[in-house]
Amino acid sequence: MNYTLHQLKIFLKIAEKQSITKASEELHLTQPAVSIQLKNFQDQFSLPLTEVVGRKLFITDFGKEIADAAEKILNEVYAINYKTLFYEGQLAGRMKISVVSTGKYVIPYFLSAFMKEHSGIDLIMDVTNKTKVVESLEKNEVDFALVSVLPKKLKIDRVELMENKLFFVGQSGSIATGMQDKRKFFEELPLIFREQGSATRGAMEGFIANNRFSIRKKMELTSNEAVKQAVIAGLGYSIMPLIGIKNELRNGDLQIIPIKGLPIITTWNLVWLRSKNLSPAARAFLEHIKETKSQIIAEKFNWLGDY
Repeated sequence: MNYTLHQLKIFLKIAEKQSITKASEELHLTQPAVSIQLKNFQDQFSLPLTEVVGRKLFITDFGKEIADAAEKILNEVYAINYKTLFYEGQLAGRMKISVVSTGKYVIPYFLSAFMKEHSGIDLIMDVTNKTKVVESLEKNEVDFALVSVLPKKLKIDRVELMENKLFFVGQSGSIATGMQDKRKFFEELPLIFREQGSATRGAMEGFIANNRFSIRKKMELTSNEAVKQAVIAGLGYSIMPLIGIKNELRNGDLQIIPIKGLPIITTWNLVWLRSKNLSPAARAFLEHIKETKSQIIAEKFNWLGDY
């Protein structure tokens, strides 16, 4: 057996994603490079690690056992590295954060200085929809989660970061600006929703339900970026977080259409399980957030007050 740590890492990611394409994207490697490493790794075993059924990749039972072993080996390697840094007087460890998709416009600014100061900390950040973020928190798979809607069934602690405003937006120069009856925006114009499980979709559906609008035309897209591009292209209208459309508003690609009852205002919260035994790295990050959040908001998000 001559497999390398690099091969273990690649196979573990393939096993997690059950996709060579997705594994290559997360590892920032080309798809052919990942495929070659998988083949070289497979050649060292007499039993298959993967199988393809109907063009879909599956991990065999044997492969799952190898993936579990690979994870344990890699965790031990990380522990050795962190212990070395610890004895050198550096803060070290891994910190995992799950972030709702529009939170990707927020959390990097609160992480930047901290990560530069503590080079011994490895950051793992998953950006997904609210449902999956809450699941990862509930399963204790992450240290922190960034959400704009607090999970109701979990006992959590939190730090409030900043406001999250959601406006009704359309393509610049839209015919909607000349419409007098605002109800017609929702009942006659095509609306673009995020996918099920998205907090933005929940806020949009809640607003529509509270106002008893009857929706006739709608489409569903699976990311904030996809919704934004669709609105810019004139495919429809949507309620979107202000945080994600700064450049498009300033460039004149999008416009906010005033609607009574909007914006919807929520709060970005960094949350963690109350029972969570936070690592030294996670505790240090919390202290950093509490000490610097006001300065970060003033320096990086002062433009939000313009809307």
